[in-house]
Amino acid sequence: MVKHIILWTLKEMSEEEKSRVKSEIKRDLEALKGKIPGLIDIKVNSTGRLSTSNADLMLDSTFESADALKVYASHPLHVAVADGKVRPFTASRTCLDFEV
Repeated sequence: MVKHIILWTLKEMSEEEKSRVKSEIKRDLEALKGKIPGLIDIKVNSTGRLSTSNADLMLDSTFESADALKVYASHPLHVAVADGKVRPFTASRTCLDFEV
């Protein structure tokens, strides 16, 4: 199995807009479960952030294999969420992929 962890920092925006963006990212990414082959689990942590944090959101996903992660990365459903809900609102992205 492969873990795919992403940390995002959002662009500057009002707290109201930030809350909406985080909710939409969480909803749309978590909705991919069961729709993309090889995606075992996907969760977005968007609440409970402590003041010691320097990221706004965390994606924690699990895949059957590195090949399944590659399928996810280019799958049209994932690309639509990434291009429509994530990339327009993020200032930075950090990724850690590893085998478990």
